[in-house]
Amino acid sequence: MKPVSEMSPAEAAGVRYILMDIDDTITSGGKLLAASYTALWKLKAAGLRVIPVTGRPAGWCDLIAREWPVDGVVGENGALVFWEAFDGDGPAGEDHSAERRPRLRAEYHPGAVRNDHPALRRIRERAFAEFPLLREAKDQFARLFDLALDFAEEDPVLPLGAAERVREIALEEGARARVSSIHVNIWMGDYDKLSMTEHFLQSRFCWQPGAGDREVVFVGDSPNDEPMFARFPLSCAVANIRRYEGLIRHYPAFVAEKECAEGFAEIAASVLDKIPR
Repeated sequence: MKPVSEMSPAEAAGVRYILMDIDDTITSGGKLLAASYTALWKLKAAGLRVIPVTGRPAGWCDLIAREWPVDGVVGENGALVFWEAFDGDGPAGEDHSAERRPRLRAEYHPGAVRNDHPALRRIRERAFAEFPLLREAKDQFARLFDLALDFAEEDPVLPLGAAERVREIALEEGARARVSSIHVNIWMGDYDKLSMTEHFLQSRFCWQPGAGDREVVFVGDSPNDEPMFARFPLSCAVANIRRYEGLIRHYPAFVAEKECAEGFAEIAASVLDKIPR
């Protein structure tokens, strides 16, 4: 990983899309800081497409799509994408009169399976039996498709090894699972953050895989972001990615000096400073 300051002006000039994880990427200690929220607004004002890609639930994504300066949000690790659009909007997302309000749109992955699946119940029972201090995420009530087991968002914080073991249990039961900085996200169905992100970029903005790969900057922080790191050559991480050395095979191209929200603001500033005015 190279310092994000080494991203070249030519590379930054070609960027059209800024994608980012949420927890411990644009938040610090569970809070969305002024520095990172302001960075989102600056990226949006510069004409870039701003799209969070997160394991957070559908209920959160509804709010994010409506109230944050974003062009869409991929949630529940790729099960869904929400965005706002005016009637008749084409791929370019034309400007409209302020007298009209956009409507929330939603698309669900065809492979998404509701989170009342029997396999998810078995995984939950096995995980709780091995780790009695493990618990469901507090936002589970707002989820449609995945089971989020909390090992580090609330106290007590369990070791990363416990999260890895829970992921193994999920795989043994035929589910998919990813470890974030706070949760183990578990779901049925053949999809992930990357597949829904690529679909949304193509269907909404006419993005072209291959030719458009270097138009995308993805910013993340943990092992569940690895497919995104591997896919996009200008991917970045905040400095806390170093906590997971040994658990990640595909690191991003660039890394910030600072952690979490301040690191995201650093990355955003580095890109914006090099974009021709």
